[in-house]
Amino acid sequence: MFRFENPIYLWLLVVIPLLALVRFWGWRQRVRKLRKFGDPELLKELMPDVSKYRPSVKFWLLQAALALLIVMLARPQMGTKISREKRNGIETIICLDISNSMLSEDVVPSRLQKSKMLVENLVDHFTNDKIGLIVFAGDAFVQLPITSDYVSAKMFLQNIEPSLIDMQGTNIARALSLASNSFTQQEKIGRAIILITDGEDHEGGALEAAAAAKKKGMNVFILGVGDTKGSPIPDGQGGYMRDEGGNVVMTALNEQMCQQVAQAGSGKYIHVDNTSEAQETLNDELTRLQKGETDSVIYSEYDEQFQAFGILVLLLLIIEACILESKNPLTRKFSIFKRRSQNANK
Repeated sequence: MFRFENPIYLWLLVVIPLLALVRFWGWRQRVRKLRKFGDPELLKELMPDVSKYRPSVKFWLLQAALALLIVMLARPQMGTKISREKRNGIETIICLDISNSMLSEDVVPSRLQKSKMLVENLVDHFTNDKIGLIVFAGDAFVQLPITSDYVSAKMFLQNIEPSLIDMQGTNIARALSLASNSFTQQEKIGRAIILITDGEDHEGGALEAAAAAKKKGMNVFILGVGDTKGSPIPDGQGGYMRDEGGNVVMTALNEQMCQQVAQAGSGKYIHVDNTSEAQETLNDELTRLQKGETDSVIYSEYDEQFQAFGILVLLLLIIEACILESKNPLTRKFSIFKRRSQNANK
């Protein structure tokens, strides 16, 4: 497995295209100035030692060397030892509602951001458990297959936005059905589906899907995010979403529906507000589930790979130093001799 120990340094690669733009601007300015002096073909004859391509080759060699140096700073590593560990834990699939109504700010900073923080805290609470992530709106798809890689879980979580799904709405039944089929086939282990939503189900079938999950031995926990009084949905441009009649769209937590789904799924309904009470309640509920022995594949040893990149940097710098800005005198003499021979034959 390949990884970077300090991936934050990879952002420095943005410098590469910026330097290329600066060089292109400088080249354009140079061409304009030369045209003011006279005909380009005549100037070319007056400057026989000037090479058209060598400066560009030297520049891109330095660019490549700089890019490799930045990669070295990020400390590339390769996993060299794979170990399988036996852990006692549970399996949890999190279904996160990313419909537009989750942008409402009746929970600070918003329903969606509060939900993401809750999931991140939940992952931090896990030790020997497995976690999967499903996002849903009018449709649902697996964002992260069930895994014990908590770092990847957090990384995928940060990229979740309503724009991931074009079909808007809230299809809870689809999310629950997908989640119930996303667990491993391992026996004698507690399984939980944690569905985080504001409860505005537009499709129906949620109670049946929760009951089906219950028959498979899964507990369905519903985390209701928002206020039952309702609030507007920001449109991202400083205003609020409006319907076809020009009225501001209001969204409210459907607490009754959430409670019914949790009951059908043999789980519990937990209201999420601006306190940490929901987090603590959920942690307590999950600790009660039966823990089973799970297999986890782990890369336990990593070797540094910066040496190979260092050798490439050194080679590029040597090649760049050996290439002259001006034309090679031997090449220029050969070109003159060739031109004279052609004239003599004429």
